[in-house]
Amino acid sequence: VTDPGSKLVKLAEDYNFLKIFLNDPNIGGRYSALSFFGLVPAALIGVNLNLLLGRALKAKANAEPCNCPKEGDNNAARIGIAMGELANHGVDKATFVLSKKIKSFGDWVEQLIAESTGKEGRGVVPVVGEEPGEPSVYRSDRLFIYLRLKEDVINDSRISRLKIAGFPVLKLNLEDIYDLGAQFFLWEFAIAVAGHSLKINPFDQPDVESAKVRAREMVALYMKKGSLSEDTATAPNAEKLDKFLQGLGDGSYIAVQAYVEPSEETEKALSALRNKLRGKYHTAVTVGLGPRFLHSTGQLHKGDAGHGFFIQLTSENTKDVPIPDTAGADGSGITFGVLKQAQARGDKKALEDKGRRVIHFNLGTSVPVAILKLSEEL
Repeated sequence: VTDPGSKLVKLAEDYNFLKIFLNDPNIGGRYSALSFFGLVPAALIGVNLNLLLGRALKAKANAEPCNCPKEGDNNAARIGIAMGELANHGVDKATFVLSKKIKSFGDWVEQLIAESTGKEGRGVVPVVGEEPGEPSVYRSDRLFIYLRLKEDVINDSRISRLKIAGFPVLKLNLEDIYDLGAQFFLWEFAIAVAGHSLKINPFDQPDVESAKVRAREMVALYMKKGSLSEDTATAPNAEKLDKFLQGLGDGSYIAVQAYVEPSEETEKALSALRNKLRGKYHTAVTVGLGPRFLHSTGQLHKGDAGHGFFIQLTSENTKDVPIPDTAGADGSGITFGVLKQAQARGDKKALEDKGRRVIHFNLGTSVPVAILKLSEEL
């Protein structure tokens, strides 16, 4: 699945791929859930596309001028206006609370919001995967979006307490998981509207390339010298981290950038660290696995107003895999481990180029243990 004329087309032809789906090149990646990019994988796992697209078309109809009177249900426009205007008044941490069965929707909407709005010194910070807390742990910069499957009441009481405490809450009820078809359209439309409120172009991503450029520089250095530049990371240190975070203020957020191997234990450790940071500093905390987050929140990190405090976590490779120079051949000039290190260091340099605050810890080989130890010592 690719755009016409891309290198993947030639690759697929050279290696006799079974089928090539050429997408409409006018659709940006993060707005492509209801195009071939989203629908081909959905079909392959057995999704009923007629039902999914039917829900999407209903949401589209609700956003048409002929179907959306002032008192109507054009939630796409309503949410976009609310998000944009709240962000203009400092309420710019959009915190998603999702039913467990649609938890992964958060990963998609995170990229849509961060990459679309984080530019020209403005932006909405999406906070996904966070366990809802009591009102006392939050600052007044939070907007809560509650996406709830029918009859899932597990977070109702927590959301009610947040609403009673005065936090803005947007609640959307889904009949079943096929209502995600409507949600894909709704949020793509809403973020375009929010971009208008923020007076930015929601369809470009000018700062995504900066980290790629720096990473390519690191790779070129490795190919020439056989090593990367000197690593300035230190072992995790709670005192050093606390000192780094003393500059947090109104509007700030903490972004944990974890270039580590995903595992259940690591995810639990990162969640514990997030909760500890939120509880101690009463600040929004996002967690991104690298290098994935470079294409989800990376634009926001470099294009917003500069209120982020970035904690970069890397680890030592316990095993590594060479990247073949040519498919099917044995020759390799670089490994996946080196590439990951190059991307981490490239992103750090790109953040520093933008004047962002970054601290870098090397977790060694026992990643979950090191993260939990840091949390406990904070």
